[in-house]
Formats: sequence, C-alpha cells, structure tokens
Amino acid sequence: MATNFWTSSHYKQLLDQEDVDMVNPLDKEKGITLEDFKLIKIHMANYISKLAQNVKVRQRVVATAVTYMRRVYTRKSLTEYDPRLVAPTCLYLASKAEESTVQARLLVFYIKKLYSDDKYRFEIKDILEMEMKILEALNYYLVVFHPYRSLSQLLQDAGLNDINMTQVTWGLVNDTYKMDLILVHPPHLIALACIYIASVQREKDTTVWFEELRVDMNVVKNISMEILDFYEGNRMITEDRISAALNKLGFRS
Repeated sequence: MATNFWTSSHYKQLLDQEDVDMVNPLDKEKGITLEDFKLIKIHMANYISKLAQNVKVRQRVVATAVTYMRRVYTRKSLTEYDPRLVAPTCLYLASKAEESTVQARLLVFYIKKLYSDDKYRFEIKDILEMEMKILEALNYYLVVFHPYRSLSQLLQDAGLNDINMTQVTWGLVNDTYKMDLILVHPPHLIALACIYIASVQREKDTTVWFEELRVDMNVVKNISMEILDFYEGNRMITEDRISAALNKLGFRS
C-alpha cells in the first residue's frame, strides 16, 4: 500500500471534470443523459452505503467501494456493466482491499432482503465474475486515499477538533462520495473544503489559518461550491427520476 499520495496510482489517475462527466457512447444510444448518469451513480453510492450498514463495515470501506464504482464508469458503460451488480461487487472488493472482508453470500443475502425487485437479484457467482471484470477495469489499481486522515490532522492543526466540528466535517466528507470529487481532486483539498464550509456555518474564523497553509483558496472555494450546489440539487432527486434513468438501460426484468 502506497503511503505517499503524490507518488500513488491514485494521484496519477486523477481526472479532469469533463472526463468524469463523459457519457459512454453505448449509454448515449440508450438515451442516457449526463443528468441520468449522475443520478444513477448517486443511487448506487446510496445502495453501497445501505448494504454496508447491514454487513457492518467501516465508512472507509464504503468510501473505497464508491470510488471503485465511480472509477469503473469513467472507463466502462452502464450498459455493459449493470450498476445494480457493480455496486455490491465494488463493496465486496473494497472490503478485501481494506482488510475487512465480507463474504459474497452475506451480500447476496442482504441484497435479497433489501430489494424485492428482481432486477437486484444476483447470486454469488455473479459477484465473483463481476469482481474480475472490475479488477480489469481498474487496471488492478486498488489504492485509494481518502480525505478522512487529512481531515483529522487539519482539524487538530486548526484547533477545531471539538466534537461538533468533527461531526459536521466528517458528515460533509461522507456526502462528497455522492459526487465525483474523489476522482478529480487530491483528498486533502476535499478535507479543506469541508472544513471551510463547516467553519462558515459554525462562524469560526479560519482566515489566518487558511492563509498560513498556502493552499490555492480558489480551488478550496470551488470544491466548497460544488458541495453546496450538490445539496441544493439533491432536494430535487426523487425515486421516480432514478427509476426512469435506470429503466433506460433496459436490463433484465
């Protein structure tokens, strides 16, 4: 496991936003828009979280699984790689990568318990077969650096590591996995954006501290705006819109 982000495969695989927002031609043929693409990924991130709560794994495993899922779809189409199978398989793979292994049969059990819809019904062999495809799609690069470690260190450095700020910023970081930020920005900048939002909300004066860090505040503020815009847009997301997007893929019924 690489210990330095700047020499890691994660850093080398950071993408521009326009590359992340590219809808695969196979999906476009089915009428999938960029909005549909984003909705499906948000839904699958929530699906991974829901499954993870049932199999009881750490938040870091969830974050790694969501990152894998989002990385896969920068290279593969939703049409070829059914997101309803990719999501639990990414959780299965992440649990191994993060040394918190979850048995595939346990995932299958909870999928059936959580979803009555047959489109979510998969067997152990489906997960194991998809695991190999995902490993290939990821080029076997499984290292993911998350903002959590930076967050703890930065809060301490800023003297903001009280329970309230820790909970607020941790919650903000969790929500960033409903977006593609982890594919575009170094994790410490995501952590700083979450601290920036929380300090404004909690009326903490961090101006001098941010100046001393010598980071590009334009980038930090832009990430902050993306997070706040997401919260604004998230209110408009309904189950009907998600179902309509998934139905365009026309998988087995």
